Amino acid sequence: MGERKAPKGAAKDTDRRIGRRALLIGGTAAAVGSAVLARDELARLWWRVPSVEKPRKEGEVDYAGARWVAASDANWRRADRPDDYGIDMVVIHVTQGSFDSAVKVFQDPGHGAAAHYIVRKDGHVTQMIRELDVAYHAGNRDYNERSVGIEHEGFVDRPQDFTDEMYEASARLTARICARYDIPVDREHIIGHVEVPGTDHTDPGPGWEWDRYLRLVRKARGTDTDTGEA
Repeated sequence: MGERKAPKGAAKDTDRRIGRRALLIGGTAAAVGSAVLARDELARLWWRVPSVEKPRKEGEVDYAGARWVAASDANWRRADRPDDYGIDMVVIHVTQGSFDSAVKVFQDPGHGAAAHYIVRKDGHVTQMIRELDVAYHAGNRDYNERSVGIEHEGFVDRPQDFTDEMYEASARLTARICARYDIPVDREHIIGHVEVPGTDHTDPGPGWEWDRYLRLVRKARGTDTDTGEA
């Protein structure tokens, strides 16, 4: 935005004397505000220091009911989200293949990509990367750092692959992620891979029923009692 010029006579307002009490109060408020900002920034920087990380348990999942199958550590990087990188987005993917083939490539260190979760046609949920960590799923570093990626078994040109069980299970998962990180349930924060800047992917494709999906997520967000803890 261009610089806005002040109207004539407005300069006089800046010449008003500020009382000592107002100055002290204002200065104190500013100092407190600065201290809070500094504390939050230091906390965020602390979690980015090498070898500093939250306690972890092998095989632990973030979503109750998910089965843990570890992705290759070449397809993600260790982090301590949301303390080092805030999470404000869920990215919806389609595997362009079977569930088993997706698991296999995510375990392949040469693949270079993996999502946090895979949802099978029957509604089964597998977690392959902790939400703490940055999965290489979006093809955009910023989006990787701020999002959780969910793959869905099937093909973009086969909407029949997106079963009722899949929609419902995925919606419950997304609802828990949104609740955990206070993510709004809307199309600005729940997006398709195709919407990530710089990507050449088309998933989840025109057959993905976004209105239906968001309705299911909102319903689950209001009624789901799963704590999301292992």
